[in-house]
Amino acid sequence: MNTRDLTAVLPTLMSELVNGAPDPHVSTYMLNRGDAGLLGSLDRLSAAAASAPSAGGASIAAHADHLRYGLSLLNRWAAGEPAPWQGADWTKSWKTTTVTDAEWSELRQALGRETRSWIDALRTPREVETEEMRWITSSIAHLAYHLGAIRQIDRATRGPSAEDERPYQTA
Repeated sequence: MNTRDLTAVLPTLMSELVNGAPDPHVSTYMLNRGDAGLLGSLDRLSAAAASAPSAGGASIAAHADHLRYGLSLLNRWAAGEPAPWQGADWTKSWKTTTVTDAEWSELRQALGRETRSWIDALRTPREVETEEMRWITSSIAHLAYHLGAIRQIDRATRGPSAEDERPYQTA
């Protein structure tokens, strides 16, 4: 199958999750209007806050590194590597639990690079097998899941609620 029909839809959804709602006056698909998205939300946190353990779960730094790792595998595939996820060590992506200020800055920059590359890859039509299409489409749901988990760990990362949204403006 070809991803041609999805090259306008998937990058829009992924970009909104990653970069936030593009305009507070325009309808959104995934987030409430005015939401900063994943990268803007992570920028609100100090390294200490990102390293704080959650009740029985992973730190925000671990979630961020897990997303970075998964997107790096997808980007390698999009660049032509046949199946980089075969042999992938997902446990390694959870080992970054605490970060220094410098490490937190680098992790956010690396995650930003991987998300931008993946959004660009989603814009490129390509022939794919069913399993590859599953990886492509699930990448959006996977990122959304981790954004939600991060927002449960630290309230500072949360976006505006639906009640906070301003009504649509008409010209």
